[in-house]
Amino acid sequence: MKRSVLTTLITLSLLIFPSLATAQAPADFEELLAAIDTNSLFPDDMTATVTLEEKDPQEGDETSRVRMFRRDDDDKFLLLFERPEVQLGQGYLNIDDGLWFYDPESRQFTYTSIGESFGGSDARNSDFQASSLAEDYDVISSEEGTLGNFGVWILDLEATNDEVTYPFRKVWVTKEPNLILKSEDYSLTERLLRTSYFPSYAKAGDSFIADEQLYVDALVENKQTRVLVEDISTAEIPDNVFTKAYVERVNR
Repeated sequence: MKRSVLTTLITLSLLIFPSLATAQAPADFEELLAAIDTNSLFPDDMTATVTLEEKDPQEGDETSRVRMFRRDDDDKFLLLFERPEVQLGQGYLNIDDGLWFYDPESRQFTYTSIGESFGGSDARNSDFQASSLAEDYDVISSEEGTLGNFGVWILDLEATNDEVTYPFRKVWVTKEPNLILKSEDYSLTERLLRTSYFPSYAKAGDSFIADEQLYVDALVENKQTRVLVEDISTAEIPDNVFTKAYVERVNR
């Protein structure tokens, strides 16, 4: 699996980012984190359809579909399950007072963590919010390297707070524009927990979103989740969408 992912990365990236080979080293790698955040931040609202294809040797394979609504300026998002039928109407709502999970069967909201698994998959709730690397991490080492035959910056990151999903990360970043192609995500004891690949990006306005993502579990062999993001729109979203009342209403 890793070989095919890397091959895709090399092929796609050389087509999308032809100027990478001549990019100059940034004067400050902390600024590189800010550039990654800026490139993935949507100044306008964003909606998309998200498909998750889970492969789990213990629980079996499953495919789910979610409707995603994001408002990055206010750090708000809503994820509503459309498939499978047993999860229809379930949702994750991130608003000012935190992240809430809604269960239409009990009609109750339960407070949950941004770092928890999303619907039991290898994706995390935090994977669906706007990037905040510059705020949450320091660069503790950096080097120029390759991903396959593709030139990248490789950064070792250490968290600046205890609210992040992963205290330590190692990221492979394209040189221009600055986008993450691969990430190794580590625990507080620096044990590898997950490897993430982002072989394809879609552009909407001046913003980028990884429209193909692969999360590989480092603790359970052959367990992984592939995420596809489609139907991306930057049309304005009504304010009431980011409310508990809206989530309850769409489930009636």
